[in-house]
Amino acid sequence: MYECVIVGGGIHGTYLVQRVLEETALEHDEVAIVDPHDRLLASFRRKARACELDALRSTFVHHVGTEPFGLEDFAEARDREDELLPTPGYPRRPSLSLFLDYADYVIDRNDLASLHRHASVASIRDADAPGGGLVLETDTGRSIRTRRCVLAIGHGGRYRRPDWARNVEDATHVWDDSFDPDGPADETVVVGGGITAAQLATCLAERESVTLCSRHDLEPATIEADPRWINWNHIESHLHRHPPGSRRRDDVLRDARNDGTIPPQLLERLEALADDESVGDGDPDGSLTIRRGEISSARTVDGQVRLLLEGGGCCVADQVALATGFEPVFDHPFVDRVAATLDLERGYRGMPVLADATLAWRRTDGDSSPLFVSGALAAGTVGPLAGNIAGARRAADRIAAAIDSADRPRLAAD
Repeated sequence: MYECVIVGGGIHGTYLVQRVLEETALEHDEVAIVDPHDRLLASFRRKARACELDALRSTFVHHVGTEPFGLEDFAEARDREDELLPTPGYPRRPSLSLFLDYADYVIDRNDLASLHRHASVASIRDADAPGGGLVLETDTGRSIRTRRCVLAIGHGGRYRRPDWARNVEDATHVWDDSFDPDGPADETVVVGGGITAAQLATCLAERESVTLCSRHDLEPATIEADPRWINWNHIESHLHRHPPGSRRRDDVLRDARNDGTIPPQLLERLEALADDESVGDGDPDGSLTIRRGEISSARTVDGQVRLLLEGGGCCVADQVALATGFEPVFDHPFVDRVAATLDLERGYRGMPVLADATLAWRRTDGDSSPLFVSGALAAGTVGPLAGNIAGARRAADRIAAAIDSADRPRLAAD
């Protein structure tokens, strides 16, 4: 039986397990990370590669290590300070290469790969055996028993697809396994108006004809929410003043997030490419066009996808790359199953009702369960940056402290 199992080997799970090991009495053999991928951060790496991400939106103090200036020290020791990129009015941002190299360094130095159990968790139930805890049923047929569990699942691999795209074979989401940014297409329509759409469009435009189609005006924002949302004092005074799981909390989150926005430096690059007739000089077919409009329908004609816009006009391309975001994690089928099986309380739009002090998910009888939450699923308590790297740090503050506090009686008895 483990003392703590983390479901999800992304940025949140990788960061959180370090805080648990550093700030509680738990040893390596008492914790585990359950994730189906071949390595930690595999999903993040694949998504970054798919949209040809070259730099993080977050600042250099937000990474998977527990020392805030660890990445900066790593860069300086290897003469890679030029990969800490300037951001007007904000701290520098790391290149993707630097971020991932430091992540690998952290994983190796802390032997985190040895904690990784390769499996998908299908369900979680209360243990019947003495001592309580939880039982995780996996797709390998093996059950994992643990005293506590942390859900750090991100959005769970569910991507938002417009209705018009559901039956169009050549309309794939940028994060689908089948999407290949280096594929044979000569013309691509990128659908979306946020950072992923802009990043993909600027990269593809260097070698092919690209149309970026957004249903709204392109809007700049350096980060996804006001930096004050990184601080617990701000979170408590503006979010926790409302009842857990309430519509008022959801309203605060929606108002605070800069969804569908693009960092100013990327937006400038995008617009410059759209205005530059020489774009793609190495490839005479390279070009970039930006169009605004709601797509009403799509169909394939003579091997090409034809998109009709509600306001008139159309876009034609060999393929359509959807950069249209995620489905809400609150209504993820896995989350629904776990909540139903463990009798967990849900709030507005399915928001988990968490204990603000610990991030433990409450049962419907008001008691805290041994299930904790990090990532986008914890937005109702952690705030609009819950799904970001900064949110991983805030969630770990309270989850690690809760585990440490709960273990004191057991350790004293031992």
